[in-house]
Amino acid sequence: MKVSERATVPHERKTTETTTAKPDQKSPAMPRAAQYVRMSTDPQEYSIDLQVAVIAVYAARRGIEIVRTYSDPGRSGLTIARRIGLQQLIDDVESGKPDFDCVLVSDVSRWGRFQDADESAYYEFICKRAGISVHYCSEEFENDGSLSSVILKNLKRAGAAGFSKDLSRNVFLGQSNIVKRGYWRGGAAPYGLRRMLVDANGKRKGLLQRGQHKNLKSERIILVQGPSSEVRIVRRIFSSFVMQKKNRTQIANELNAEGTLSPGGKQWTALTLSNLLANEIYLGHIIFNRHSMKLAGRRTDNPPEMWIRHDNAFKGIINPRLFARARQRLAQVANNKKETDQQLLDALAALLRRKGRLSVHIIQAAKGVRHPTVYTNRFGSLMRAYELVGFRPQARYRFLEVAVEIDRTICSVVDDIIIDLRGHGVNASFLHELYLLTISGGLTVSVAVARAVSDGGTKSRRWEIRRLKYQKAELTLLIRMDSGNSRISDYFLLPTVALPLTKDRKKLRVSDRLFARMRLDSLEAVMGALYGRLRVSREERRMTRVLPLPDQRRSLAKLGQPMPTRSKRRVVKCDHRPAPIEKRR
Repeated sequence: MKVSERATVPHERKTTETTTAKPDQKSPAMPRAAQYVRMSTDPQEYSIDLQVAVIAVYAARRGIEIVRTYSDPGRSGLTIARRIGLQQLIDDVESGKPDFDCVLVSDVSRWGRFQDADESAYYEFICKRAGISVHYCSEEFENDGSLSSVILKNLKRAGAAGFSKDLSRNVFLGQSNIVKRGYWRGGAAPYGLRRMLVDANGKRKGLLQRGQHKNLKSERIILVQGPSSEVRIVRRIFSSFVMQKKNRTQIANELNAEGTLSPGGKQWTALTLSNLLANEIYLGHIIFNRHSMKLAGRRTDNPPEMWIRHDNAFKGIINPRLFARARQRLAQVANNKKETDQQLLDALAALLRRKGRLSVHIIQAAKGVRHPTVYTNRFGSLMRAYELVGFRPQARYRFLEVAVEIDRTICSVVDDIIIDLRGHGVNASFLHELYLLTISGGLTVSVAVARAVSDGGTKSRRWEIRRLKYQKAELTLLIRMDSGNSRISDYFLLPTVALPLTKDRKKLRVSDRLFARMRLDSLEAVMGALYGRLRVSREERRMTRVLPLPDQRRSLAKLGQPMPTRSKRRVVKCDHRPAPIEKRR
């Protein structure tokens, strides 16, 4: 479980003045308060320091002592999912033993810009129910429950939500306008292309290297053809796929054998080639709004009529006729893979009759039978496919089948994460041997699958996690399966040091109660959490990784875990290269 950084700032404590009191009278105790501060990408007037200053003045005037700080730097107020500070505040309030009497917030918008005003009211109600009042220090009303304060507060909540909607709309319109004018919206240039900086009159000022950005608002970025070596590779890929009828795996193997690196400096894969072959950017077309995920909502695929596009924004690399033939062949390949469930099972049953048993190795070696992952994707698990053809493997083989299913689940999720990250211009790599995802050159995430197990009797269902292959990652992404272990149920992103290990340290067993916190209901929510984490400064991430905060250490002590100590940072070089299936076992 993540624990927010909480600190008592010395200059925020109210300095009491010396007063003359009668000997038989005791001075009343000062009210104790926790302050909550948040800043995303709002203007400077909402900076953390200014919020702290506003709250300090309010507390001094009312004789309130600030004893605790909950902070969410670099966090959007649209949702509570990635706001660790507010989550910890609510947890402490609900624990029944908070060490403060009230919560001080700069204004209503800092509490949140929830799109449903009732959600903002709900979190305030949790505090109120526990006898802890919430004060909005810079608002013109007193949050005393009066009719006027209730009306003004709800108006403020609606205004805070409306601000986010207006901002989202304005950003979308601005980006759409950039694309309509033929400019590059942002992010790394696709393979074979480069970013060119131009001034307000369209005069070219020079190529932008990786990591470089424009300085002036009047400047714009266009795409131009990249190095001739990369342009030749792109044209060769299209020619090999269309003219020579090579499949994507063959093309990838040839490029990797030659030492030719893919976008991001990694090895080529069939997925990388699929994205390249389907990308209209190589025709010179710039397209925007193919997908949308507005206001922390779910990612949706938009129909073509909603796309914002500028055709022939620059000179393309690929001939339109060749590109059309590549798209046609991609569609044919996809259609050829659509065997019916019965056809897949008939092939598996025929193999069972010939061999007398089934295994991953037997299926892989057989001709005319699809790869084991196809059966896993179609039927939920390889074990389910076995059951449908009347085969029950021995326990030792079942262990291998479970390992294959775990590997397939992790690789599928990681592929989706890397595609999303690279689509936003964020570099990422995956070391398959350790199930280790490295993002933006420093953030490390171990990936594991939590499978449902039963302890028998009336005990609640629990989830089992095999020992992490890499236990020194900063974060761990847990992929929790449903009760039948056939589909992904949800996700959990938490510090690796917070995982409760068993005595033999070979497996983890976590109850549903412990899974209740840090839950993310979709992969889109996981991406939002990762993007939020990446906005935190590199120095802050390093300090968090080297030594947990005192509250984290106390939490680990309760779980019986050893206290992490300072250690030198280890750099792990990864490459996103799936291992052969026989090596994965």
